Amino acid sequence: MRRRRSILALCCAAVFAIAQPAAAQRAAIDPQAWSLYKARFLDANGRILDNGNSGISHSEGQGYGLLLAYLANNPADFEQIWYFTRTELLLRDDGLAVWKWDPAVTPHVTDTNNASDGDLLIAYALALAGSAWNNKDYLQTAAAMAKSLLSHVVIDTGGRTLLIPGVEGYQAPGRKDGPIINPSYWVYEAIPVMALLAPSGRWQKLKDDGLSLLRSMQFGPRKLPADWVSLRAKPAPADGFEPEFGYNSVRIPLYLARAGITDKSLLTRLQQGMTVEGDEPATIDLASGKPKDLLSEPGYRIVNDVVACVVGGTKLPASVRQFAPTLYYPATLQLLSLAFVTEKHPECL
Repeated sequence: MRRRRSILALCCAAVFAIAQPAAAQRAAIDPQAWSLYKARFLDANGRILDNGNSGISHSEGQGYGLLLAYLANNPADFEQIWYFTRTELLLRDDGLAVWKWDPAVTPHVTDTNNASDGDLLIAYALALAGSAWNNKDYLQTAAAMAKSLLSHVVIDTGGRTLLIPGVEGYQAPGRKDGPIINPSYWVYEAIPVMALLAPSGRWQKLKDDGLSLLRSMQFGPRKLPADWVSLRAKPAPADGFEPEFGYNSVRIPLYLARAGITDKSLLTRLQQGMTVEGDEPATIDLASGKPKDLLSEPGYRIVNDVVACVVGGTKLPASVRQFAPTLYYPATLQLLSLAFVTEKHPECL
């Protein structure tokens, strides 16, 4: 037992060193912005509502909520979100979260499969908060989830280490074109912390192979990755999904920037490929290169502005610095972007 506490203490110290915990500095998210976010998307039970998706909740949203509460340096809100997450979503036998919770039906869990990006976000936020606020329960749960991720959704195939989107449904023989990946599920900033929680060289290979694939996936005239990619042979848009650079993929440049990955050619290719009509991002039909949905909300536009900041030191325009949330997903991306620029690139404010 003494050895277990010692290992936990070492892990805590290592995570603390990487995380620059919010408890040791001012909050990265403005308190007023966080209050606006909570008023719109957080209910009294700790559930983050995806109001652009029929008001459901999911492991991704709970993970984002936990990470934002940590960045807002608000332990009470973090615990509120964590209570719902652990009691309503952490129901699987393998230690990962069910991905979908629907208030309109009973039972509320309508799909018991997990979503690996949601699991990564939850474990990552727990590790940061556990370290910052000296909460060993958070750290222990984060470590258990990291081990489960490594065992169940980090796979080695074809010489690559991959993150499959969920335990069920993304590999052969069930998927003849498997394995299937979603490039936006690689939460790159979380991977070094997972390696501290569940030490293995496979985490570094997961990061390296994810970046290598991202550089190679240049589909259609805009040379963009697809949301869902088959790796049965050479990378190709997966069967049964729209062949598009969609809402999932819009967050990829932000994930790269937040992880300190400043590959100018990669970031610029993604930024230019997803941008139409001047500086307006859009979802893209990969075959034709034509825009599908224009993404005019500040939470989408700020992703391009973060790239411009990282690549060229360009200041964020006032329009994306103002936070007036409407939809859950762009509002979340906007707060993550503003927190990143506040912490790492204040010269762009």
